[in-house]
Order: sequence, then structure tokens, then C-alpha cells
Amino acid sequence: MNNVIMVAMGGACGAVLRYWVVATSQYAGLGFPLGTLSVNVLGSLLIGVAAAYWLATGAAGGSGQLFFQTGLLGAFTTFSAFSLDTLLLWQNGQLKAAALNVMLNVMLCLTAVAAGLLLGGNLAK
Repeated sequence: MNNVIMVAMGGACGAVLRYWVVATSQYAGLGFPLGTLSVNVLGSLLIGVAAAYWLATGAAGGSGQLFFQTGLLGAFTTFSAFSLDTLLLWQNGQLKAAALNVMLNVMLCLTAVAAGLLLGGNLAK
């Protein structure tokens, strides 16, 4: 039961953080879902750092990982929102923006996870 509580607490924090980031940066007058891109890239970086740290220190599966990685980052990152943003851009005839959104989210998030793994590995040393 403690594990469920840790995930729920982290999830509540992650959802509030996501709301705050998206609300303060969404579209930024650019006609582009910048808020969703921001949380996806930041969340990818942080999950890479966290995963590398927990694997390197042997602390994987503990309550900290459940709170932060499963709960907080699980609620913070918004791949479903990314998908909706992309589809809405597509349906509104903004095909270039939709393609750019897919390309940037995939490329930047994969790069951020790789950077996070490197950073997290260095933190654990």
C-alpha cells in the first residue's frame, strides 16, 4: 500500500507541475504547442538521469523511484497531449507544424533521455 501512496503523491505533484509549465508556455504566441514539447523534453531528460542513477546505485525499485519516476514523471510527461496537439494541428491544415511537432518531440526527447543517462551515470559515481 505504501508503494501506491508514493506513486499517487508523485502523480499529484507531476500533474500540477505539468499544468503550470503548459499554462505558462503553451503556444507562446507561436501557434505551436511549446508547453507540451517542453514537458516532454524535460521529462525525458529527468527520467534518463533518474534511471541511470537508480541503476548505478542499486536503488531501483525503491520508494524514491516510485514517487519520482513512476508518479511525478509519469504524470508530468504528456505524450497523450503531444498526440492530441499533433492531430489538431493536422486537422486544422497545419501540416508542417504537425510534422515539426512530431520530429522535435521524438528527436529532442530521445536526445534528452541519452543526456540524462549520461548525467545520471556521472551523479552516481
